[in-house]
Amino acid sequence: MLRTMIEPRAPHPESVLRDVFGYDEFRPGQAHIIDSVLAGRDCIGVMPTGAGKSLTFQIPARLMPGTVLVLSPLISLMKDQVDALSDLGFRATAINSSLAADERRRRLRGFERGDYELVYLAPEALGPHMRARLRYAPLSLIVVDEAHCISQWGHDFRPSYRALQGLRDEIRDEGAGGNGLPILALTATATRRVAADIVRQLGMRKPEGYKGSFFRSNLRVVCRKKGEGNTRAEILGLIRRHRGESGIVYCLSRKSVEQMAEFLRREGVDAVPYHAGLDDDARAEHQDAFARDEVDVVVATIAFGMGIDKSNVRFVIHRDMPSDIESWYQEIGRAGRDGLPSDCVLFYSWADVKVRERFLAEIDDPGVSEAKRRAAVDLFRLADRDACRHRGLLAYFGEDFDGCGESCDVCTGLGVTDLVDVLPVLKRKARAGGSRRRPAAADVDRSPSDPTFQRLRTLRKQLADARGVPAYIVFSDQVLWDLIDLRPGSPEEMLRVPGIGPAKLQQYGDVFLDALCEG
Repeated sequence: MLRTMIEPRAPHPESVLRDVFGYDEFRPGQAHIIDSVLAGRDCIGVMPTGAGKSLTFQIPARLMPGTVLVLSPLISLMKDQVDALSDLGFRATAINSSLAADERRRRLRGFERGDYELVYLAPEALGPHMRARLRYAPLSLIVVDEAHCISQWGHDFRPSYRALQGLRDEIRDEGAGGNGLPILALTATATRRVAADIVRQLGMRKPEGYKGSFFRSNLRVVCRKKGEGNTRAEILGLIRRHRGESGIVYCLSRKSVEQMAEFLRREGVDAVPYHAGLDDDARAEHQDAFARDEVDVVVATIAFGMGIDKSNVRFVIHRDMPSDIESWYQEIGRAGRDGLPSDCVLFYSWADVKVRERFLAEIDDPGVSEAKRRAAVDLFRLADRDACRHRGLLAYFGEDFDGCGESCDVCTGLGVTDLVDVLPVLKRKARAGGSRRRPAAADVDRSPSDPTFQRLRTLRKQLADARGVPAYIVFSDQVLWDLIDLRPGSPEEMLRVPGIGPAKLQQYGDVFLDALCEG
């Protein structure tokens, strides 16, 4: 049956935000994007990591008839995303190559019946058979996550994304999608050129758009030129400063990954390697252990990252330069997704640029090759200049910015050696906010060794392990600190904690209230 208009299931996105997700206010851009897709408009959202992109389609999934189809490359994350939604009372599923044939057919039949509010699907799955099935599914919205992957001008072009070209027209022309089937494209990193390419490749029609600020004040960015110190020793010192916390160390090659992981293990760091040379089982085991707080550090090539949605990564260290500014921004964006302060340290050299140039010999298109060579040089120059790191990053994305003041080594005058040797545990600044925010405080200690935090963290891991999910699905670190600060003594008071709605309260409220009483 064709739909000519969208009829929401419930009257207000704000009520879903409050009653399902436990928040009083939308973050910048969320309401604009939600209103656009509810009105049946195409929309592109360029929002930094941690800005709440997921809510821009999860809330419409609760409000719109039919099913929201989420096209995402993150097969390794789909189960965790579905588990997190199930925790909140959503009917969601993922259909991917990891499923047994019978289970895959069962979910496809449910998809066609409209049993689900959200269905996650990888672009690789859009073969002729799947495209034919989509014609009969009651779709209300198509979401293209990590939309920059469709553009060869983006930093992470994936040929499988080209299967999305013409998908909506194919569905609309032959039935099931009907008129008024909007497309929502989401990405955390896109220049103007990439954003325009996304719109063109997806066939978006007069799309609404929102571009958020790329400035993330909780990320302290530090650059260190190789040769000015002992890089390996400084990396070890940075990790020891974050003892007991989660972090990622990026290296250029498989060999350097293995060597760094072995060095860290010899020095008593709970670290595992991750690269394409490991077999599938080993990669899955190491990624799973990191997601579930069973190891502290992953040493990885760029093969690791897009499959991680872990909110409490406290540091990202680049032993070698990434390929370009976009990649650097994307990779440091894996730190501090919960909004708490986190360290991002780049070790760089001109030799890294020359190594990148050798990789470019494999690219047939001279124009693309030259653009990527210039991109590597641009990153070197950004790291090598004595100017605010965030200002340089934001300028690349077309955003004017005076300077961070306190979130990079240039503005603070504090470099790698200061982070390792001098600074005490960070003073975590409490964020100003609405009625659900903790009481205002200038500075609040946020040490991972805080006994109450450790007790809540242990409880969170026990609950997560019992369900077979990562700890962040239960509560983020930010929620744990809010519980410590607000000290709710009843279920009603617990609902005032940002991020705790009725579903979370029902599942976890009593045990966390008991744990807080013990302290």
